Amino acid sequence: MKHLLVTLDKLHDFDEIIDVRSPLEYADDHIPGAINAPVLSNEERVVVGTLYRQTSPFEAARTGAAIVARNIAQHLETTFADRPQGWRPLIYCWRGGKRSGSMTLMFNMIGWRARQLEGGYKSYRRATLDALEALPAALRFVVLVGPTGSGKTRLLSALSQAGAQTLDLEQLAAHRGSLLGALPGIAQPTQKHFDTLLAERLRTFDTTQPVFIEAESRKIGAIEIPPALLQAMHQGACVDVVSTREARAAFLQQDYAQLFENPEWLKAQLQRMLGLHSRDVIKGWQQMVDDGRRIDLARELIDRHYDPAYTRSSNAQYTQLPQATPMTFRPNDEDVVEQAQKLLSALQ
Repeated sequence: MKHLLVTLDKLHDFDEIIDVRSPLEYADDHIPGAINAPVLSNEERVVVGTLYRQTSPFEAARTGAAIVARNIAQHLETTFADRPQGWRPLIYCWRGGKRSGSMTLMFNMIGWRARQLEGGYKSYRRATLDALEALPAALRFVVLVGPTGSGKTRLLSALSQAGAQTLDLEQLAAHRGSLLGALPGIAQPTQKHFDTLLAERLRTFDTTQPVFIEAESRKIGAIEIPPALLQAMHQGACVDVVSTREARAAFLQQDYAQLFENPEWLKAQLQRMLGLHSRDVIKGWQQMVDDGRRIDLARELIDRHYDPAYTRSSNAQYTQLPQATPMTFRPNDEDVVEQAQKLLSALQ
């Protein structure tokens, strides 16, 4: 079987990547682009594991082999029924053991040039953590700093359209970063999968060019930013994004439009601010939601929540903030890309 093993550096040499772990393992994290073709279901994995612990390794292996054989046969008749003769898949499981080995051997017997990832997902996870520790220090970050509603995320998108390298952590984390940052009906990725997506993104950057990124706290919703990246951000050059109060209120009204479409959910999110604000204040905001007073709520949140919170945070961890490049940004105007281009010119 050794001749069927390949290492991580060959990851992109194959037509398809197949994750044969259980659906729960796959959902927790997987190699980007890999499809899930489990040889043991969630329940079957529990059965085999229980046999191993309570009966014997032999009984677990015998029972597991029978289940795996049936599941591989099912995949051959369905998932992989249309794959051509010259197909070259890469197959992995948790540690590069029997689950991926069984499918790899069977596929090669058929005539496909299948290979097994040496070390399995565990080796990929180790490489991800190593990348998250090493890559940020090699990059030159430019951090967009400013209070909520100033349009930093929109500016980041405009910078990308203008040709700059950008890293949108909130997009990767599926969360806007504030107490109202959760996206209705959209779950955040697991921490492991966020790490995977982030490492993949970091690997794409040209180290000779700056990477623009939005200032964030240690956590974006339930997701934690890796310490090495946070440290690199704190040491990066800063752009102080300034917008007028009315522009910010209009921007927040647009940015939170999806939240207003689900008023009960929005009111529940506002309720979570109890402790930071009095019951009367929270009830007043919830009444604004019921009345459809979106712009009034946006102004209230700016004046009574976001700006005081921003002042308290002080952003002292961003060591180059005193030398920040100021930028007056109009987030609601149609020329945001042109504004981004002017910023790029000013930073050269």
